[in-house]
Amino acid sequence: MLSSSIRSARARLGLLGPAFVAAVAYVDPGNVAANITAGARYSYLLVWVLVLSSLMAVMIQYQSAKLGIVTGRSLPTLVGNTLGRKARLAYWAQAELVAAATDLAEVIGGALALHLLFGLPLLAGGIIVGIASIALLAISERQTQRHFEAAVIALLIVITFGFLGGLVMAPPNWGETAEGMIPAFKGSDSVLVAASMLGATVMPHAIYLHSSLVNDRHGSEHDDQRKWSLIRATRVDVVAALLLAGAVNIGLLLLAASALGGVEGTDTIEGAHQAITAHLGQGVGVIFAIGLLASGLASTSVGAYAGSEIMAGLLHIRVPLLARRLVTLIPALLIIGSGAEPTWSLVVSQVVLSFGIPMALIPLTMSTGNKALMGRYTDGLPLRIASILSATIIIILNLFLVYLTLTGQD
Repeated sequence: MLSSSIRSARARLGLLGPAFVAAVAYVDPGNVAANITAGARYSYLLVWVLVLSSLMAVMIQYQSAKLGIVTGRSLPTLVGNTLGRKARLAYWAQAELVAAATDLAEVIGGALALHLLFGLPLLAGGIIVGIASIALLAISERQTQRHFEAAVIALLIVITFGFLGGLVMAPPNWGETAEGMIPAFKGSDSVLVAASMLGATVMPHAIYLHSSLVNDRHGSEHDDQRKWSLIRATRVDVVAALLLAGAVNIGLLLLAASALGGVEGTDTIEGAHQAITAHLGQGVGVIFAIGLLASGLASTSVGAYAGSEIMAGLLHIRVPLLARRLVTLIPALLIIGSGAEPTWSLVVSQVVLSFGIPMALIPLTMSTGNKALMGRYTDGLPLRIASILSATIIIILNLFLVYLTLTGQD
């Protein structure tokens, strides 16, 4: 009896993994920039944004994975099959813009980490990150997806320790953290930062990708019993992976709020690293930089994977992952070479991602709520309502941001 239970537990554990790959997108360097900026500028004010967006992420990634398991197709493929040529090309163009913004954040973050650790120029660091990510992607092409998942999960562990280690030395004020759970803003800049946090936490390319990851791992043809088994395992996979990513994001903001508030220049990653090193010690600073490097390497590889799946689904063109990595690396390196301020470039890239979320979320919600497509696995009414509310909140936040920016209100 015990032996049977152990075998059953091992079998369930063997189904986990795809959500942890998707979760890497939620702890990329863009998150670091957005969350450190939020904590350093506004202390605990925007904690609620991360809590809300983390809960949204759990729901959204579960829906994406369920869609892939039930239909055997990815979200980009389903969208591409319902659109005419012009509409499909336009949809692909915005998805590629989102992918480019993602790649910018990830390459800049990795380059910053190498600069902090070894003093390398940002452009040289970006090139090294690109080469390293190509090596990581080679694992997924030459080995099984399990090997790729194992490599990404190992980097995710490094990211978690790297970004949360400082909280041991600088614990947050839990009373003010609780107050930060009450929704509030403080001027138009706080809305910009909140939009960047949302864009960094609910990642459009991860929404597209997860429906592909489950099929790459488990296959695309299943009977009902197998589908139910995979869906149950996916719930555990998504909750564990996304709650971990949410904890890292919230931890970054709390670290900035507790250790960096009021310190000049800490709303940039470089300034934050200097302040962390000065206030918490050289060791904590090094650990933080290592976490940032792991974040850049893992997330840029996952981003290239997502871009390849988007192109395959919408244009019906299968581009090798390594070629895709080379093409998307170039714009990021050009921006780094132009001398743009790294942290602000990261924050702006996350705002672009925030505007791309509804373009992924709306068709996802429509698909998982479609009885003809999903059959008995169609989303229930509570989940459909929560999905619609999530999309509405994101759209309103973005419109509010545009209004405040255009009118110059603070």
